[in-house]
Amino acid sequence: MIDIKEVTKSFGNLQVLKGINLHINKGEMVSIVGPSGAGKTTLLQIIGTLDKPDSGNIIIEGTDVSQLSTKKLSEFRNQHIGFVFQFHQLLPEFTAIENIMIPAFIAGVSRNKAKERAEELLALMGLSDRADHKPNQLSGGEKQRVAVARALVNNPDVVLADEPSGSLDSKNKAELHQLFFELRDKLGQTFVIVTHDEELAKLTDRTIHMKDGVISE
Repeated sequence: MIDIKEVTKSFGNLQVLKGINLHINKGEMVSIVGPSGAGKTTLLQIIGTLDKPDSGNIIIEGTDVSQLSTKKLSEFRNQHIGFVFQFHQLLPEFTAIENIMIPAFIAGVSRNKAKERAEELLALMGLSDRADHKPNQLSGGEKQRVAVARALVNNPDVVLADEPSGSLDSKNKAELHQLFFELRDKLGQTFVIVTHDEELAKLTDRTIHMKDGVISE
């Protein structure tokens, strides 16, 4: 599903990724762990096509994304990849349902279809009654669930999450972790999660350990 082949990345004189090779299966939930500076987030951004490797290839569902033009890359990202960030990154001026609909609009989906899909996801998240609330009216756990719904609105092949529970209290953290597994089982998405949370890492199908820009085990 995802093939990462000999990927390297440097920032100035600092080599952050040193020839990463990794295969992730369709429907697999993988956690990437390691100390700060190990290259975890850089690798996630490259898998998500938000950054380009200096060398090597990223192949997602048979498409070598490193060969795509900027325009084609943006289209591929919008249609095939969903993102969940530590601090949700919701737009404050829009309601929960509007935030979820935005990636669908970018993909050219009609307003009615986008709204229908967003309503389905809000129900799945247990947030139907919060659809018209803006982010400042939502709790931390609710905001992150809206962010997860936004990541799923275009039915992506893979969801990439960077410290998704890092800003949550223990109760909301446990609920979010459970939600990921429920979504994977119901919707079949592949999840790649960068985390410092040992409890989450233990729950995933496979844990990738990184250290100093390489996969250590």
